[in-house]
Amino acid sequence: MLAGLAAILGAAVAEAEPRARDLGVPFDGVPGPLNAITDVAGVEVGFRTLNSGEGPLVRGKGPVRTGVTAILPRGKTDTRAVFAGYFAGNGNGDMTGTHWVDESGVLETPILITGTGSVGVVRDAAFRWLADRRQGFFWYPLVAETADVPLNDMAGQHVTAADAVAALDSARPGPVAEGNVGGGTGMVCNGFKGGTGTASRKLPVAAGGYTVGVLVQCNYGSANGLRVAGIPVAREMKLQPHCVTRLTSPPQATFGQAAALCDPKALAIADAPDTEHRGSIIIVIATDAPLTPEQLKRVARRASVGLGRLGAIESDGSGDIFIAFSTANAGADDGNWSFDPSRTATVTRLRSGAINPVLEATVQGVEEAVINALVAARTMTGADYWTVSALPHDQLQQVLRGHGLLKSPPSK
Repeated sequence: MLAGLAAILGAAVAEAEPRARDLGVPFDGVPGPLNAITDVAGVEVGFRTLNSGEGPLVRGKGPVRTGVTAILPRGKTDTRAVFAGYFAGNGNGDMTGTHWVDESGVLETPILITGTGSVGVVRDAAFRWLADRRQGFFWYPLVAETADVPLNDMAGQHVTAADAVAALDSARPGPVAEGNVGGGTGMVCNGFKGGTGTASRKLPVAAGGYTVGVLVQCNYGSANGLRVAGIPVAREMKLQPHCVTRLTSPPQATFGQAAALCDPKALAIADAPDTEHRGSIIIVIATDAPLTPEQLKRVARRASVGLGRLGAIESDGSGDIFIAFSTANAGADDGNWSFDPSRTATVTRLRSGAINPVLEATVQGVEEAVINALVAARTMTGADYWTVSALPHDQLQQVLRGHGLLKSPPSK
């Protein structure tokens, strides 16, 4: 009961956090009303956040800094499939269910994101959730991961089937919590505390008036590599490498190097500023533009361009995996469990020459969603007292102001 209440309160706090635009960070494009993936009508998002314990890491006991994020392309009540396409910028990660998406171009299930150690239990729970609510005998749930180490007891596999179901059942339209929430709870992004972020773009009427929404679980990148508005902002901040708030005996170590005690006057990032961070990012792109599977694969590929704006190189140690879907053409193809006796369907499709605004919106949305994740996340101390600092709002604004790039925050 208390854990459930804590999860609800945590999500509510995350929703109230300032976002990148509130700080004056400049972006291209026009966002939707919520600047979230749920600006695409029908999309619902839910979370289950697990944040408990402190002190030395004891496998199976904690500390726990993890969770589950659920994205339902048409919400809980509309069981129709969506056209989809996926792409891996670098494949050192996992996303189940993509073989059927690649084969058929159809996504029949929710999308769930969690920590690396919990893909199996979340996938099986999603299967059971579908079996309880839909016609048919089998599904291939789409479950993706990023690694929530060192903050979480990842090997302890604390996510349960009940947690996955809770994320699915809590899915709703409207504002989306960001930062230390759901599957993003224990993640690190560009050296700072990372997690969940979202954004959207509304295309002008002349380009169709479509909406593109993005949600990321951000756990990749180095501090020195991070670009905000094209500026390597972390290089102008006072940073210290990976550190702990309390030393143990024997002292904590990573990759054979003993831990340092954190200096409270400096930002504690995940690694030394110039260290390659072996992390990952999962990106979910939703749109109501009428796109077919091969076009949606093109959209998914453009997530890499958005990451490039942020300084990412999609390194060998990173799992950068992207899925794009369209809520248009409802009922055109429901995959394995289509009970429509007709053999054909009429599909509306953008001409190739009209797709550029959607691609541009995707790039812009990815860029903003990642920075929103960084802005919303809060400093976290996890297992073995390892600490990762949040991106400091004041220093970010100071750096951008020094380069003449800070905008006046939007009026409320």
